[in-house]
Amino acid sequence: MSFAALKKNRGNFAALAQELEATASPQKNSSNKDERFWKAQTDKSGNGFATIRFLPPSDGEDLPWARVFNHGFKGPGGWLIDNCPTTVNKQCPVCEANTELWNTGDKDNQNTVRDRKRKLKYISNIYVIKDPSNPDNEGKVFMYQFGKKIFDKLNDLMNPSFEDEQAINPFDLWEGANFRLKIRQFEGYPNYDKSEFDPSEALFDDDAEMERVWNEEHSLQDMVDPKNFKSYTELKTKLNRVLDLSNDTNEQSAAAPFETAAETDSDDLDLSSLSNATSAPVAPTAEASVSSDDDDDLSIFKELARS
Repeated sequence: MSFAALKKNRGNFAALAQELEATASPQKNSSNKDERFWKAQTDKSGNGFATIRFLPPSDGEDLPWARVFNHGFKGPGGWLIDNCPTTVNKQCPVCEANTELWNTGDKDNQNTVRDRKRKLKYISNIYVIKDPSNPDNEGKVFMYQFGKKIFDKLNDLMNPSFEDEQAINPFDLWEGANFRLKIRQFEGYPNYDKSEFDPSEALFDDDAEMERVWNEEHSLQDMVDPKNFKSYTELKTKLNRVLDLSNDTNEQSAAAPFETAAETDSDDLDLSSLSNATSAPVAPTAEASVSSDDDDDLSIFKELARS
């Protein structure tokens, strides 16, 4: 799709709105730092602020976001922090082990499943308008990782609940809206509830400047490329090591106490960057665990238990 076609079709976002609503509704390579990603910084009180603009799909891609699942927990044998193969419709030994534990009906085992279940994140291209904590980021294009809370705000803007509210495509360069990201500490966790969109406006008055920004976007398809996911055998071997399981050890006996890497909505946590960690990672900046995705995954286990 050319830039001219992008501008011409900017008002026609019904299909995109439906896709976003469907993704939001319940249906229920490792390096320490990836410079392509932007992360909001917080002060000593846990508060932070920035203004960003969500960008449209890059050339050759259909959607302005990628949806990725991760696992992150520490067992007797160390940490398992990896992308979940279910993201790319492949079998996951961690999910299978969780299903086996859930089907025992034992409450302790089911609590273990809650702790080590997959966690959801979204990735989009953004343009940083204002970043008081790091002004060098301003005027640049990054990928931004966020959780269900912010995704719901995008969905609410594109699919408003009331007839007197205008549907706005927040990913549109001409008729989208800047996003004021407001982070505050609430009950010990960063909270994004006060974040909000500005009124609709063009990112720039100059189409040439918007085309420059669009051309600087990163490929989101790279984030869900199967090459970025361990094979079933690799992940199974790692799971056995983390759970300290021998070949003749029953999974049901493996519900030993462990820590989770993120009992959160994963707004800023990049689990894949810690996939080789052998000790506890630095506490992540993320939202409290209130995502309805929790219930979606658990409903799957409950259904399997009844079958």
